[in-house]
Amino acid sequence: MTNNHSVVGSKIKGLRETKDISLQEMSERSGLSVEQITSIENDQYLPSLGPLIKIARALGVRLGTFLDDNDELGPVVCRAEEREQNDSISFSNDSTDARKHMEYHSLAKQKAGRHMEPFIIDIQPSEERDFKLSAHEGEEFIFVMEGEVEIAYGKEKYTLRKGDSIFYDSIVMHHVHGAEGQSAKILAVVYIPF
Repeated sequence: MTNNHSVVGSKIKGLRETKDISLQEMSERSGLSVEQITSIENDQYLPSLGPLIKIARALGVRLGTFLDDNDELGPVVCRAEEREQNDSISFSNDSTDARKHMEYHSLAKQKAGRHMEPFIIDIQPSEERDFKLSAHEGEEFIFVMEGEVEIAYGKEKYTLRKGDSIFYDSIVMHHVHGAEGQSAKILAVVYIPF
């Protein structure tokens, strides 16, 4: 299984250059530092979804633009065996010692014009407890398929087990991670208004 976060970095850089947006302008639009943007574009930093959404907004594109293979106007079917063979995308959890926290398997990257991003996410175990929360516009739905996850949401913490789900507004500071020392698999649908 190939990790294609490098494709994401090069797509961001390509879009920024095509739209003739300087690093400084991109920084002002997104609220991210020039250093953060440069390290994302050069694949030195694996971002969480929050910064990617800010970058997508700054570029005037959907989050899916960074993940798309091609544009399918009709329905997109993702078979289980294809999902297992598809490239995955890994994002960090913004912790200091872990560069890989979640492996995202996109379920609709061929679908054109989408506003929802459905993923199967494999969450790796981590002893890290000092997570950096993030917020962005939109909504998220999470259904736990295996294991146990913890969601930090505002000042609250929610523990979800297999079969549990949660739906929340992403504008509130949040972070999704495995319960202490546990791995998990979740279905996550992220809605981002464009």
